[in-house]
Amino acid sequence: MDPAPKDGMPSMLAYLTRVLKMPTIGAFWEELAEQARDQNWSHEEYLAALLQRQVADRESKGTTMRIRTAHFPAVKTLEDFNLDHLPSLRRDVLAHLATGAFVAKAENVILLGPPGIGKTHLAIGLGVKAAHAGYSVLFDTASNWIARLSSAHQAGRLESELKKIRRYKLIIIDEVGYIPFDQDAANLFFQLVASRYELGSIMVTSNLPFGRWGETFSDDVVAAAMIDRLVHHAEVLTLTGDSYRTRQRRELLAKENRASHG
Repeated sequence: MDPAPKDGMPSMLAYLTRVLKMPTIGAFWEELAEQARDQNWSHEEYLAALLQRQVADRESKGTTMRIRTAHFPAVKTLEDFNLDHLPSLRRDVLAHLATGAFVAKAENVILLGPPGIGKTHLAIGLGVKAAHAGYSVLFDTASNWIARLSSAHQAGRLESELKKIRRYKLIIIDEVGYIPFDQDAANLFFQLVASRYELGSIMVTSNLPFGRWGETFSDDVVAAAMIDRLVHHAEVLTLTGDSYRTRQRRELLAKENRASHG
């Protein structure tokens, strides 16, 4: 293809960037060309600047898409979480998990602790970090995961559903232990865990210690087998400290008391 005349360059570049699906280059080539002339960039520097702008925009949109399709109940970040009420949580461990390296290794994360301590916030925050690192994430409560698997099982497509779920590099199972499951549900949950063993990461939050999981899954044997697969390659964090919600209520009451006596 012969070079376009100078006065036809904008329309030519608009066409080429559209065909190549590089809209960011199409939008910014003139601005960067002017900057290149002002700063005496080489052709290679100008090309690199264009491509860097395109890649950055694509990565940003990819992150936004991954966070949206993760179906978090709300987008929460680790930066918004107050760690002061969790002295038991090692900051270095949390910082390492935030890199997403555990997802690359198909390792698991288990967050155990009493209700209201912030397990769900931490799980979402780590999920958001994983999405920023380029990993696909899917979040749901334990009861909703069971409902999804039960529906697939009844329709005769459990295997295809498990295969679909395996496409996600990280799945988050929130609130294990809040609602007891019958034997069939426990078996479905076990199949979900087993299907991802050493293939994909699972993050679990639970208000119960492992010793009481038999109560939730109606079968100590199934619970033990599930725990064995979950913790084989896992970081288990047992969180102790002041309830996040209780502390928030105390702070609110204290604020109201100060206002009433002010």
